[in-house]
Amino acid sequence: MADTLVVIRAGATDYETQGRIRGTLEVPLCEQGIEEAEQSAQQLATFAPDALATSHDIAARETARIIGRRLGMEPKSLAGLANLDLGLWQGSHADEIRARQPRLHRQWRCNPWTVTPPEGETLDAACRRVESVIERFLRRSFTQTVALVLPGPLDRVVRWMAMGQPVGDLWRRAPHDPAVLAVPLEGQWRTVAGQPRHLTSVG
Repeated sequence: MADTLVVIRAGATDYETQGRIRGTLEVPLCEQGIEEAEQSAQQLATFAPDALATSHDIAARETARIIGRRLGMEPKSLAGLANLDLGLWQGSHADEIRARQPRLHRQWRCNPWTVTPPEGETLDAACRRVESVIERFLRRSFTQTVALVLPGPLDRVVRWMAMGQPVGDLWRRAPHDPAVLAVPLEGQWRTVAGQPRHLTSVG
């Protein structure tokens, strides 16, 4: 089983640069996103990954292809790693939702675990869905370092699960949030119920 997971945020799309909520909407990389993918490839090279996997999200797949070309690797697309489903919020500007639903907006900013986006999924449900896919993939990995490309904000959800990093604002990209982050797998998955799991115990 792999001992290091390198989490890579997919490059930006026009939705991110415009401040729109993308969620599961399929939007390709914009020019800025292509540049970000090239930069991520340079950073990832320092970790010398043995395998490269990606969400089936189009921006994530395009990012993974750019990285794969740079590093001479063939990305493997993993079903079940769709981005966080933000339901009817998708396509809107965050400011529009704040104006229409100020109380819900405050609750989402303060404690997103307690909010279900209209016709979307909870963070708890997303964690359970993603945990299952990643654990299944890691069980079958006999390499030391695995790189995984995820759309934002799903990358932050996975970092929270693996390292306990705050998920932050799930509507906007954090300007100083690193696009490439190595996660030692002796760390723990964290669940909403507060029951951490050691990934290395799987298999």
